[in-house]
Amino acid sequence: MSDARPSRDAALFLQLVLGLSQSAMIALGKLMNPITRKVETDLEAARDTIDTLAALEVRTRGNLDTDEARVLQQALASLRLNYVDVMKKAGSGEGAAAGASGAGPSDAGPPETEPPPAG
Repeated sequence: MSDARPSRDAALFLQLVLGLSQSAMIALGKLMNPITRKVETDLEAARDTIDTLAALEVRTRGNLDTDEARVLQQALASLRLNYVDVMKKAGSGEGAAAGASGAGPSDAGPPETEPPPAG
């Protein structure tokens, strides 16, 4: 029974990461919102979700197994690239309002850097 706990914890952690990743992709307009059945863009929500995953990465550093760390890093890399893509497509309209500070999740730097403070 002691072997089942780490396996369950790993599965729950991966479920959390993938769920947050899916929420960010919905907010980026890359996936259909299952509730409204529409493709919608909410860059502020996407940024908050990406920043949450980045904070999770910082706070769990050194405590994740190889697969957990890899999935988290890949999710962040994909989301950051998609965020930049959406910001470029949005131009100065909607994107400027969502990224008012000028620093998006893609500017958070390498995994060793803490995400920018919210505010």
